[in-house]
Amino acid sequence: MTIPYFDYFDERWSIETAFAEIKTTLKGADIVLRSKTPELVRQEFWGLLLAHHVVRKLMLEAALSRQRTPDTLSFKHSLSLIRRKLPDSGAVPPRGLPEVVVGVD
Repeated sequence: MTIPYFDYFDERWSIETAFAEIKTTLKGADIVLRSKTPELVRQEFWGLLLAHHVVRKLMLEAALSRQRTPDTLSFKHSLSLIRRKLPDSGAVPPRGLPEVVVGVD
């Protein structure tokens, strides 16, 4: 019986893309986990994964609000917009964050 590898290509590509976003765009490869205990190192690592998830979630909400698919938005550009708006985040209600990702002010 042959294994249909092509069936898993899309899933693998999504995983590889997520790893690349974490390592390069979020600078995960450059981050030194400085905690002194294994538990706190895990906490730092989970924080990095959570940051990735938050950006992706906002991208999904932004895309859906414009009847688009999330893959039409750039992770790097979305992260840049979020970082730019973060100092003003008190002025942006949580429901307004997807518009920040789309770039609508």
